[in-house]
Amino acid sequence: MKILMVLTSHDQLGDTGKPTGFWLEEFVAPYYVFKDAGADVTLASPKGGQPPVDPKSDEPGNQTDAMTRFKEDEAAQKVLATTVKLVGVHSEDYDAVFYPGGHGPMWDLSNDPASIALIEAFYNSGKPVAAVCHAPAALSKVVANGQPLVKGKRVTGFTNSEEDAVGLTDVVPFLVEDDLKRLGGSYEKAADWADFTVVDGLLITGQNPASSASAAKELVKMLSV
Repeated sequence: MKILMVLTSHDQLGDTGKPTGFWLEEFVAPYYVFKDAGADVTLASPKGGQPPVDPKSDEPGNQTDAMTRFKEDEAAQKVLATTVKLVGVHSEDYDAVFYPGGHGPMWDLSNDPASIALIEAFYNSGKPVAAVCHAPAALSKVVANGQPLVKGKRVTGFTNSEEDAVGLTDVVPFLVEDDLKRLGGSYEKAADWADFTVVDGLLITGQNPASSASAAKELVKMLSV
């Protein structure tokens, strides 16, 4: 089982002057779900190297068991520090792709030609595509069978009310919930901050950071059939 994880390289929160990046829990929880299932995991990002961690995701109130495990895992830290460049990645080398969120993907992965082509290649070859929280933004320009990939599919992602709760509605380039609806997705959500993952065919989406492990488990389940 070979799984590709694609992380953002974007580190600026719009024009606020504040840093952003990927949300640490949304990387580490799935990473260990995959590793514990015996998967061979490769990390990629648009720029390669160490992707930016959203500092808010590492604040004391956001700590989880998976994050504690990661901080004691030098091998995993090294893997994260040396992500491969997205342009050199080929879907045929992997069984599935997983996109962790954080606000960064809203800016780079939503528009990155290599990422868009990669998702299309995975999906069109019958391989699962998973994205959690803000990472469904990476699906914004992805096309399958001549229409948006998410059109007519059950999907979830960071809710408008969750975005409002973190005070970034007017900072992000678009809202994940609104965008998935605009594309024709059948958008679903649970209560804010609840663990909620939706599976529709080859597409797996999680609502928020709390959904990252469950989305990863659904991906492993799909690959284990």
